[in-house]
Amino acid sequence: MKIFVAGGTGAIGRPLIAELLAKGHALVALTRSPEKTQALVEQGIEPAIADVFDTDAVKAVVGRAQPEVVIEQLTALPKHYTRAEFNAAAAFNTRLRLDGGANVLAAAQAAGVRRYLRQSIAFWAVPGPGLADEETPLAFDASPAVAADARVVVELEHRLLGNSNIEGIALRYGFFYGPGTWFIPDGDVAQQVRQQQFPIVGNGEGVWSWLHIEDTAIATVAAAEQGNPGIYLIANNQPLAVREWLPAFAQWLNAPPPAQISVEDALKASGADAVYYGDSDARRIECQGKTRTEFSAATVGVDL
Repeated sequence: MKIFVAGGTGAIGRPLIAELLAKGHALVALTRSPEKTQALVEQGIEPAIADVFDTDAVKAVVGRAQPEVVIEQLTALPKHYTRAEFNAAAAFNTRLRLDGGANVLAAAQAAGVRRYLRQSIAFWAVPGPGLADEETPLAFDASPAVAADARVVVELEHRLLGNSNIEGIALRYGFFYGPGTWFIPDGDVAQQVRQQQFPIVGNGEGVWSWLHIEDTAIATVAAAEQGNPGIYLIANNQPLAVREWLPAFAQWLNAPPPAQISVEDALKASGADAVYYGDSDARRIECQGKTRTEFSAATVGVDL
């Protein structure tokens, strides 16, 4: 198939591009930098030069490409996993997803694209006992940043899935680990763990559902090839509480055991979002053993 990728240079984009090429698909990748075109050409990828915020330019490059499928992975996450950098990146990341994503979706519609995939998020499901599924709503009443982003994600999903002229697929991914993420030996979280700056909050009851970045690519390509319209949870089959995965991660790094701080101290130091992720003891496990799909991602435990 001919596939147009928007957001092909980030942590997801690089393994995704490699997997698509390995499966023999013809690729067109959006870039706003003419300097990057040679590298794309050398990989066998057709470059499409446009600023994602330029409506007409995006429409033109998608129209020229005439792809069957568009995969949108637009996001702008900070280099460091800190409250300050997340706050600084938030406005642009939201604009990129809402406005940039709207331009890519509109261009796909105008070009008669058959199927459209976009990145979404699994780990903001409403907290509760048991397993979530694709019908589980996202947590609008969570901590401030989580709730705000959950509303953005739902708006993006509704915008895509409410469109009867295109096969829309929203992929709700778990927490990424592996090359290019924060959770590798030279990643930012690893550095914080070595310096005992990534503590267990309260009892460490917050449950994280993980997803290796290469499994992300495998699942996304499978969805592009044969997925039906709708929402899919894409995560490993072994969700873990912070009290489990963080000490194991520290041990794997040969780092000191993580510190443990009270909820009150975490609120003062890092805010409500850190508490939500770290010690929300009713966090719903975001990952079922299988989702209602006709494809499956390779699932692995958190191999620390």
